[in-house]
Amino acid sequence: MEILQLNHDGIVILEVKGRLDTFSSVELDKKLSTLIQDQKYHLLIDFSQLDFISSSGLRVLLAAGKQLKSVNGKIALCALQNHVKEVFDVAGFTMLFSIFPSRETALQEIK
Repeated sequence: MEILQLNHDGIVILEVKGRLDTFSSVELDKKLSTLIQDQKYHLLIDFSQLDFISSSGLRVLLAAGKQLKSVNGKIALCALQNHVKEVFDVAGFTMLFSIFPSRETALQEIK
């Protein structure tokens, strides 16, 4: 898995590429924890290049979402591939996160 960090008008964008599984979720967890500790409370995760997500990856997102909610922050997701979105649907996570079809749409809505 690869994580690329970008900034756009106070919003931190993370592009996650590859597989988000038991092993790689540790890396995303560290990245999100560091951003939250650095008071980066508005995050957008672009999953357009994510090929797979496991329950470990979902747990990392849930934990980060809870941390951000406690400080009035927000995490949004965008550009989920169909097979990744199905995992979110089955797990009930589509009701827990703001999910947008594209990065552009997400950035317009988040502002």
